[in-house]
Amino acid sequence: MIARAAPFDGRLYGNLDSSKTIRKGFGELLQWRLNGAARPWPKRLENSDAPSLPASLAAGELAVTGINHATDLIQFHGLTILTDPVFSERVSPVSWLGPRRVRSPGVSFDELPKIDAVLVSHNHFDHMDLQTLARLHRRDRPRFVVPLGNARHLRDAGIPNASELDWWGEADLGGGASVVLTPAQHWSGRGLFDRRRALWGGFFIRAGGATAYFAGDTGYGEHFKLIKSRLGSPDAALLPIGAYEPRWFMKDQHVSPDEAVLAHLELGARLSLGMHFGTFRLSDEGPEEPVVALAESRLVRGVADAAFPALRNGMTVSLRR
Repeated sequence: MIARAAPFDGRLYGNLDSSKTIRKGFGELLQWRLNGAARPWPKRLENSDAPSLPASLAAGELAVTGINHATDLIQFHGLTILTDPVFSERVSPVSWLGPRRVRSPGVSFDELPKIDAVLVSHNHFDHMDLQTLARLHRRDRPRFVVPLGNARHLRDAGIPNASELDWWGEADLGGGASVVLTPAQHWSGRGLFDRRRALWGGFFIRAGGATAYFAGDTGYGEHFKLIKSRLGSPDAALLPIGAYEPRWFMKDQHVSPDEAVLAHLELGARLSLGMHFGTFRLSDEGPEEPVVALAESRLVRGVADAAFPALRNGMTVSLRR
């Protein structure tokens, strides 16, 4: 058996902390769904921010624009990256059922600049939208980078030669740019019988004299400290702040806003941006609760508002070294 950096028993992948491997089944899911604690969501919410995409960036500069959910546009000097692209109306195996978007993308698909690389953190439907990935492949022929075991899904969508990485594995993106797959505390699965058959993770990107970390989906764990110790503190960190209630069900797979602030501090990021909230109803909290909770945690933990804002759909944030 090939040695893996990620825990792997020859069949299933696990987390760094084996006690936090996701094993909740249908019974726990049913218990959650019947608890009646979900806050209401409207059918539609309008975006309040207009994107300001730079035409070009100097060395050491980067710009991040929130598209929706975990779809973020990261622009470096000489390189444009899109994370977990989702432009479909629903995040579901079928087009007629499942979580439906309440907010439009902050940048429409047709308004996207040319994408050089696409990073997909794992194969859940709200992160791996094969319809969107196929559109990007047809339009831009970008480089696709995924964790181990996920390239087959892209091949099914007509995308050959996606690069697969193990945790701490690195892919060359050209022009001196590179991306490392980092550990995350989560799980994978797109059907009834493939749970944990493919790996999940985050990404640490070095390009154009700047660095960025995209956490993907993750619970709170020691991996944030490990990332800093092995790769250094990123200039910008994109951290999830939504889909965290109820905690008994979500805590091992999704950080709370307060845990995201802890991750920001442990990473030593110059700037963190809250993502993964307010577009698809996936959990019990309301669409604006993550933003409120993030502000409360910043205050308690002494983090400046400007150091960790919530990245709303269409919001562009620029950073210069």
